[in-house]
Amino acid sequence: MRSMVNFCLAMILCVAAATAQGEYYSESVAAVPMQQKVTKLHFFLHDILSGPNPSAVMVAHANLTDGDKSPTPFGSVFAVDDALRVGPESNSEIIGNAQGLYVSSSQDANNFAIVMYIDFALTSGEFNGSSFSVFSRNQVSEPSRELAVVGGRGKFRMARGFAELKTAYFNGTNGDAIIEFNVSLFHY
Repeated sequence: MRSMVNFCLAMILCVAAATAQGEYYSESVAAVPMQQKVTKLHFFLHDILSGPNPSAVMVAHANLTDGDKSPTPFGSVFAVDDALRVGPESNSEIIGNAQGLYVSSSQDANNFAIVMYIDFALTSGEFNGSSFSVFSRNQVSEPSRELAVVGGRGKFRMARGFAELKTAYFNGTNGDAIIEFNVSLFHY
């Protein structure tokens, strides 16, 4: 029994000594300078809250907004799977989709704003399989506005940039909207 205890103590000391002698290792390799690319995209986002097959649905809302009859009451969270189309027409070619969340973040209905966390994925053309991400405040009540592009994947890996938006159509009763996007992406 004593030999077993000695053996266990010896093993503990070996492990402790090995741990104490270990060191952190990291290697940095000098990056080869890469040429930055600029890509400009133009499309229309169709955000549909009404009808039998909406592309944006409310998934949560604050209790204090129960009496609010707006289609997007303050504090509401919407899950989004909006079509990205070539034009504002509902039958124009689909070139991708926008998936994510937005939160109705303005208490003032005359100064309506949402905060968007959305990935814009392209499903056709030269950039099929690539996407860029927006995380920004969208001042919906303004006729034109700008959103921040904070990342991307595929051909838009490490993207940054901005999206200029204009409302092409908005229905204040049901919340349906068609938004024109002009996006400038800086990527490698």
